[in-house]
Amino acid sequence: MGSLFDEVIEDNISNYVEPENEYAVLELFAGAGGLAIGLEKAGLKCVALNEIDKWACETLRNNRPHWNVLEGDIKNFDFTKYRNKVDVVTGGFPCQAFSYAGKKLGLKDARGTLFYEFARVVQEVSPAICIGENVRGLLSHEKGKTLQGMISILDEIGYNVVPVKVLKAINYRVPQKRERLILVGVRKDIDVNFEYPKPHRKIYNLVDALKKGELYDCNVPKSEGAKYPDYKKKVLDLIPPKGYWRDLPIELQKEYMGKSFYLGGGKTGMARRIGWDEPSLTLTCSPAQKQTERCHPDETRPFTVREYARIQTFPDNWEFSGSIAQQYKQIGNAVPVNLGQEIGFSVVKFLNEHYSFSNPR
Repeated sequence: MGSLFDEVIEDNISNYVEPENEYAVLELFAGAGGLAIGLEKAGLKCVALNEIDKWACETLRNNRPHWNVLEGDIKNFDFTKYRNKVDVVTGGFPCQAFSYAGKKLGLKDARGTLFYEFARVVQEVSPAICIGENVRGLLSHEKGKTLQGMISILDEIGYNVVPVKVLKAINYRVPQKRERLILVGVRKDIDVNFEYPKPHRKIYNLVDALKKGELYDCNVPKSEGAKYPDYKKKVLDLIPPKGYWRDLPIELQKEYMGKSFYLGGGKTGMARRIGWDEPSLTLTCSPAQKQTERCHPDETRPFTVREYARIQTFPDNWEFSGSIAQQYKQIGNAVPVNLGQEIGFSVVKFLNEHYSFSNPR
């Protein structure tokens, strides 16, 4: 048996597939639209998006005035009007513990969690397929019980779960070492296999994100960005590209790392300067925080807002609303657009097959 992370990477593959019908998506926990743009680029149509964060909602509305943005807590929305009108329900629900009341976790045991709301909406809408995405840590959360609970709940509401997979963004045209766990449920009356997108062999690096090349047809636009405090700038000035805290003089290592210095382990994300010829480490929601520095290769500063957006493969014309901190948060939380598009191709392929076997709408 191969492991969950084994991947056969083929040369020159393309996951592209043309939609044979118009397919509708209902997106939950939509954030700033990374997944939604990706699905749109794959040819799927977003009929509604729910999001609680007001700045993310403003971002969605400003960039796509025709999108139906449902702002507010998902608990307050009834989605039954979309029943049989939506082919896909997607959502990046947060990873939360359940109350394990019985041996087999049911929908009622998940009440109060956002996965419960995701499952409720799937039940109300009855799409052909539902797709949840989450952090890789969900695999080990509560020793795997949380994920098993989610699978049993989807089973209870009429969905077979495809074997869960962790997709590495670097294999899907994203210049960033980011991983997302994908949870796919197929309605039980549908006898069509869902296939994950095939990984690409080519890995894109930071230079591909920020300079003119295959990913973008111009250099990254200038924009605002966070700054390091003086003490941090003095430390990071001493770090070479692709270097991190161990490249500092030993006394500075001890001073900068504090107690962490004596705890062992790599902690390679601390005082880290990214090199041009490597993918970025996973972006966080706050670019200047300790533990997760992602310093620009040439200048001693965090990546700007537009550089952040490029690393997440957002289009340059996608504008983010709110303060600089809010913008970083929206981008840092997003599904990379290109990863979303590749998942979208898999969804289109699945729906094409499904509707060729049944009566097209």
